[in-house]
Amino acid sequence: MNRALLLLTAAIPLSMLPALPTSVQAQQAPADAQAQSTPATLVADQVFITRDRKLIAEGNVEAFQGDVRLKAQRIVFDRTQGSLQIEGPIRIDQRGDVTILADAAQLDPGLQNGLLTGARMVFQQQLQLAALQMTRVQGRYSQLFKTAVTSCDVCDDGRPPLWQIRARKITHDEQERQLYFEEAQFMVMDVPVFYVPAMRLPDPTLERATGFLIPSIRTTSQLSTGIKVPYFFRLGDHADLTLSPYLSPKTRTLDFRYRQAFRTGRITFEGAYTRDDLEPNNDRGYFYALGQFDVGRDFQLEFNLKTVSDNAYLSDYGLEDPDRLRSEIALSRYRRDEAIRLAVIDYNSLRDGVDESILPTTVFDAEYERRLFPSAIGGELRLAAFLHAHHRTSAADVTGRDVGRATVDVSWQRNWIATNGLRTDWEIGTAIDTFGIYDDSGFPSRINRTTPRAALTFSLPMTRRGPGGGTHFLEPVAQLGWSDVSNTPVPNDESRFVEFDQGSLLDLSRFPANDVREDGLTFVYGLNWAHYAAQGWQANATIGQVFRENSNANFSTTSGLAGTSSNLLLAGQLKLTKGLAITARGLMDGSLDLSKAELRGDWISEKASLSSTYLWLGIDPAEGRTAEVSELWFDGSYQVSANWTASANLRYDFADSRARRAGVGLVYNNECVTVDLSLNRRYTSTTSVEPSTDFGFTISLNGFAVDSGTEEYKRSCRHT
Repeated sequence: MNRALLLLTAAIPLSMLPALPTSVQAQQAPADAQAQSTPATLVADQVFITRDRKLIAEGNVEAFQGDVRLKAQRIVFDRTQGSLQIEGPIRIDQRGDVTILADAAQLDPGLQNGLLTGARMVFQQQLQLAALQMTRVQGRYSQLFKTAVTSCDVCDDGRPPLWQIRARKITHDEQERQLYFEEAQFMVMDVPVFYVPAMRLPDPTLERATGFLIPSIRTTSQLSTGIKVPYFFRLGDHADLTLSPYLSPKTRTLDFRYRQAFRTGRITFEGAYTRDDLEPNNDRGYFYALGQFDVGRDFQLEFNLKTVSDNAYLSDYGLEDPDRLRSEIALSRYRRDEAIRLAVIDYNSLRDGVDESILPTTVFDAEYERRLFPSAIGGELRLAAFLHAHHRTSAADVTGRDVGRATVDVSWQRNWIATNGLRTDWEIGTAIDTFGIYDDSGFPSRINRTTPRAALTFSLPMTRRGPGGGTHFLEPVAQLGWSDVSNTPVPNDESRFVEFDQGSLLDLSRFPANDVREDGLTFVYGLNWAHYAAQGWQANATIGQVFRENSNANFSTTSGLAGTSSNLLLAGQLKLTKGLAITARGLMDGSLDLSKAELRGDWISEKASLSSTYLWLGIDPAEGRTAEVSELWFDGSYQVSANWTASANLRYDFADSRARRAGVGLVYNNECVTVDLSLNRRYTSTTSVEPSTDFGFTISLNGFAVDSGTEEYKRSCRHT
């Protein structure tokens, strides 16, 4: 018969098919049990039963059951002998995770035991195990003899793969998803590199397995050449621990990371313990603790705790290099019309020569905001309450000042749109602040302050479609604002740095916190423009300025808001269809001099990725700058070929005419190996941090639970 179709419910119990080597069988036991109870489907050019009760399927044989598919040229099932003979080429696929290829097979009906010749096992279309023969034992183990293992593309011309592992015997445990090697040799281009009598590796389908991770070599001018060898401990389905000894002639370091997932959250602890020659006889290290939990009623508890032994440790060991560490514990809830947040924050300065006793290192914040929409008056009613306190460890007068603040704020907002498109926004509100001031004889211990405010804003958004299909957008904006700050001034501890940009242009107070507020009449004008081209590119720009009745001494020189008229705010962005985006922002005074300027460019293409930022800040002692800041940041990568990618980064200080940081990197990647080389140099120095050069080298063999090898990086047998 042509392409006969037969349901095999009695003749062949195709529970034998899921019993073939499959690393996902242990996790999918219930699903497999259900699949085994369903009939199997056999398709072949011919299917017949001989006089001696043998079932024979010949010609393009395919068998299906669940997600298992078997292909062969001929299958002979002998019920009397209880044997199954399969003639190849044989191919068995299951879930795309494991593929079995063989020339011939002789197995028992349940495929629990048997022999496959010329067998090859392929995991996730990447890692392949080729053997002269493979035996099935107890339905759980697959034993491969005289086996070669590689994830490299094997060429038909006989040339060896880039790397391979040859072993006398390999046992695959389907239940534990482990590969056990006996008498194994690791070879590079058919040259033996090292030999191990026995070793164990997870098969590629196992995402989390106890064992060694990819080692790395790091060379620095301070710590010499060292090697880091991570070891991963799987502590159940929801927890793991990674220990990474880092050894060099000048350091003995143990890095660690512990992670655990809970039903309502997760935690991560990471850190290191070090004894090195940079600070002999001193214990060094760091510890970070991060966590997030759902505690009910939509509340989330988050913590991010950081501590370090000394100011230079993070830089010495190539970790993050911040000016200060910020630790925080916060409880928050955010809903559509309500926001609640409570936080305790601690700061630890990593700058040399800083007296932390006179810095507000401990901060407490509590915030509550709610929106109401009263139908009687329309618009939106906002209610807010804030608590803030910061503490200095010093008790000295003035320099040891501690401040506590409580704020209640009520505002009402509404808008109207006229028939000609003119939009009018109205806001009126009052804020009541109460301050408690300690250890500062220059201020009363208690200050109460009331600040009523009002604003009327007009805007006229207009659009026009051009002859080329592009759309122009133009929106002039004008605002008349008023606020009246009562009572005596309070110390400015929270609003020392002010950002004047598009987001704060129409604010009635542009200070970042409520300890300082703007006072008096203000007038703001601005203009927004945008163009969206039919070809896909777009551009936008904003210009604006603030005029006020009274100047505020709390605005610094370069804030752009000092005096009764602000600097001119200029901002714009250009996005092209070729992946190029340019963003610029600056503040320009009446003499057309810039006090702050920032220019950023990004370009992304199929082969290249570039990102660069230039920043210029003028001298401003109030913001801690006694000299101009003129710096360039650059970070980019370029795919030189299908396998090679080069990268570079630079931070250059034009004011000092020297680089602060620079680095280059080179990555080679194909279907079976990834090689990563990097060279970074830090030029800056302090009393505790020295300039250093860092060289990094890692090599990983793709295929063993490493998501790296893809067709994009596949070698060509014709050219390599």
